[in-house]
Amino acid sequence: MSPTSLTVFLSLLIFYLFFISSFTYARLDPTPNTERFINSLNLFPDHDVSIVNDDSSINNASRLVEKRFKFPSLPNSKPSIEDLGHCADYYRLPHTIGARMFYFFFESRNNETDPVVLWLSGGPGASSNIALFCENGPFHITEDSSLVWNDYGWDKVSNIIYVDQPIGTGFSYSIDDTDIRHNLVDVTNDLYNFLQDFFDKHPKLVQNDFFITGQSFAGHYAPALASRINQENKANPKIHINLKGIAIGNGLTNPRLQYEILPYYARRCKLIEEEDYLHIKNTMLPKCMKATEDCDMGNETDCLIAFDSCDGMFGEILRRTNNINYYDYRKQRNGRMNYDFSHLENFLNNQLVKDALGVPDIPFVTLSSKVYEAMKGEYMKNYDTGIPALLADGIKVLLYVGEFDVICNYVGNLKWVIEMAWHGKEEFLKPQSLVSFSIDGIEMGALRSHGPLSFLEVHGAGHMVPMDQPKTALHMIQRWMHGDLR
Repeated sequence: MSPTSLTVFLSLLIFYLFFISSFTYARLDPTPNTERFINSLNLFPDHDVSIVNDDSSINNASRLVEKRFKFPSLPNSKPSIEDLGHCADYYRLPHTIGARMFYFFFESRNNETDPVVLWLSGGPGASSNIALFCENGPFHITEDSSLVWNDYGWDKVSNIIYVDQPIGTGFSYSIDDTDIRHNLVDVTNDLYNFLQDFFDKHPKLVQNDFFITGQSFAGHYAPALASRINQENKANPKIHINLKGIAIGNGLTNPRLQYEILPYYARRCKLIEEEDYLHIKNTMLPKCMKATEDCDMGNETDCLIAFDSCDGMFGEILRRTNNINYYDYRKQRNGRMNYDFSHLENFLNNQLVKDALGVPDIPFVTLSSKVYEAMKGEYMKNYDTGIPALLADGIKVLLYVGEFDVICNYVGNLKWVIEMAWHGKEEFLKPQSLVSFSIDGIEMGALRSHGPLSFLEVHGAGHMVPMDQPKTALHMIQRWMHGDLR
């Protein structure tokens, strides 16, 4: 590692270890900010969730029936799409009135014995197709809505599944509004049931290593699902899922500690002036912290208050930065938008594409505002509490964070990792646990690791690491899954 990177990383570590806040607490009346989040991604779907009256076209006797597909605009290349065994279909969720979960499955381009990887996008309510077509999937969508092969797709080293969840996200839908999920218990139940049927459908993959991956709100999803799988595995389930680890990119896992860092981080990166920092720190942060502490005590109403209070504080930070791209502050926004994914929506709303995938007459919902609102009570809850038990059982945890993200920045993520109590904490914090992460002799990150826990700050990336640094992301996930991250 270069001397500069080491100095910065160690100085931040010292800051986190001794960071103590003393605030005067007060409450803030809640104000909704969902529209800003939707607009930031250039997500303006005509429908915020898919509810259909008739799903007889895919009402199969089996809950999980896959079909192979070929995209109409994929250029000829080798290997062919048929050779790769790409599948897409719906899973009929049990214990629902009529919920259908859409997913893609791509067999490994390398070997069927490669690990099975589940990718979960955040939001909540963001389609995993964002990752599939814009980050780490087999293809990328060009500006003219055609497809090209992705040289750094994670299907080169894994059998990978992309799921549109919770219900109402992407191509997933229901025939009844009551199937929309409001908590992570129901969300993890749905995912666990899906995985049981998936491995029943693919018995050759049951013995393969299994990893849960994702970004952003997957900082909630991944620990919750991993804990559920780990508990079920100990109870002799129908199918033992060979869980080996979770990898979270720029995650929101411990909101209280991560939001506490936001004003400091904005000032440190010179995104706001000292006067702005002191105003937000002294007048808005205390209210955010009080509400999140109450939320951590299990009060559901306080979790909603915390969401509005802390999101209001973040909104003030953005206002004082002239509304920077808060997923990557190096990049300019396109009006009110952080990223333009309109080409993704255009492609997946093409009737030829929907026909190829077996999708009924429903719109593609990139990010569902209805799902986001329904899950809002979960947003500010702390989900690092289940990670120590996973580590104790030898399940690996990788936190990777692009250095230019604001909302889920590496400073806040490292703060909760450092404060988390687990059996290897003392060794993890020692200077010798910090090394450079290099690819082809070029330093691409700073890696701190001990035992099953690894934290990687990724250079040259924002909120979406596989999009900004695809080669680094592919090397990272491959080396980590095979126990050779350093």
